[in-house]
Amino acid sequence: MKFKVVLNTLGSLILFLGISMVFPLFYAIYYQEGDIVYAFVASIIITTLSGLLLQYAFTPENGIGRKEGFVIASLGWILAAGFGTLPFLFSGTFTNFIDAYFESMSGFTTTGATVLSSIEGNPLSVLFWRDQIQWMGGMGIIVLVIAILPALGVGGMQLFRSEVPGPEPDKLKPRIKETAKLLYLVYIIISVLQVVCLYISGMSLYDALTHMFGTMCTGGFTPKNLSVGHYNNPTYDLIIIIFMFIAGANFTLHYKVLHGDLKSLLKDREFLFYTGIILLSTLIIATQLRIYVYNTIFAAIRYASFQVVSITTTTGFVTADYDQWPDLSKNILLVLMFIGGCAGSTGGAIKNIRILILLKKASREFQKILHPHAITPIHVGDKKISDEVVNNITSFFMLYMIIFVIGTLIMTSLGLDMTSALSSVAATLGNVGPGLGLVGPSQNYAFIPDIGKIILCICMLLGRLEIYTVLILVVPEFWKK
Repeated sequence: MKFKVVLNTLGSLILFLGISMVFPLFYAIYYQEGDIVYAFVASIIITTLSGLLLQYAFTPENGIGRKEGFVIASLGWILAAGFGTLPFLFSGTFTNFIDAYFESMSGFTTTGATVLSSIEGNPLSVLFWRDQIQWMGGMGIIVLVIAILPALGVGGMQLFRSEVPGPEPDKLKPRIKETAKLLYLVYIIISVLQVVCLYISGMSLYDALTHMFGTMCTGGFTPKNLSVGHYNNPTYDLIIIIFMFIAGANFTLHYKVLHGDLKSLLKDREFLFYTGIILLSTLIIATQLRIYVYNTIFAAIRYASFQVVSITTTTGFVTADYDQWPDLSKNILLVLMFIGGCAGSTGGAIKNIRILILLKKASREFQKILHPHAITPIHVGDKKISDEVVNNITSFFMLYMIIFVIGTLIMTSLGLDMTSALSSVAATLGNVGPGLGLVGPSQNYAFIPDIGKIILCICMLLGRLEIYTVLILVVPEFWKK
């Protein structure tokens, strides 16, 4: 293990994080928030000096191997969440470190679960920071560091593999640094486009920025107590639905579309499966809502489509208290928390491509029963999926469900009812945010004991880094030479 290169790279990440605190500082100065200005100044000084200290104290060695990549990815998120608590603590938003860390980890992992009981009563600059860290975590701070640090060179691929969601990260360019830059360029272009759309539709620039932060990263934090439902504006709903849907799709597809390859959408089986899941779920829920809840088909489609896209993409925005909907609708949303977005998106959970391959694997098993000697490889479109990838996906799914069950048992042991315990783990492990019951869309996670919050923080990290990146660090063999 090359500890010097690990610590040096973590120093670069922390330094970047400290510099990024300048943006909410500007808002604190603009809104004349007094003591909050000093809170951000202190946070910037501590964070940047810590980053510089690590950079200069540990001269990087040549190359980042697989082991270093895993360590940097996992510790990167843990440290980012740690330093991200400073503005919350110094501003007095939280007095309990665990609450501050929960909120920070929820932001960086784009989970969107909150322990804030009243959001709108907090300083606007602090809320801006809370939303900004989601956007930074969306495509991955690690990927951004790769994009801006040429010193990492080819070794950056190890970080890219460790951080980018999905079974097989796509490379758009031969050099990983170029790929990271292209992905972030696409991310920024679409982000700017959403801000423009919201702003010209009547939303203030501050609100447009903060809601873009929560949308493009599929995070779900907003500066409003009622989330997007605060506005009760169908136009805002539609714009956010469109951009949540975009954020939940593979960003390499967006790159191809921006270069005029529209057919790539129709050729991509995962994208078609993702779209089909959303349309079918919306149809079923809208039908039930029209019968039992809303008086018009427009209202039923409006609220059903928003929540289906929000939950499927693991964004977690809400426009209605879906915990009050009929059981079938709630159960469909709960299932969608496990499916999540596409590989290579900012969404969380298991991912559509894995679900699709698992379904094809199940179909193949039926074919083997009928035709024991037949050789039936699994294909997704015109691409043959190797048995190794299929086995990896099966193992991932089983491990995901085991962690979900263990987490649920722990939460019930802390006094949560089954619905709340089950959905709290599903919502944090899948990086969704709001769940059902006591952690539903009109509630928060503040009531959960500190040990429960720590468990859910671990779930967020495992979900964001797709389990293996984190758990490999506790395997003794990993640390052997």
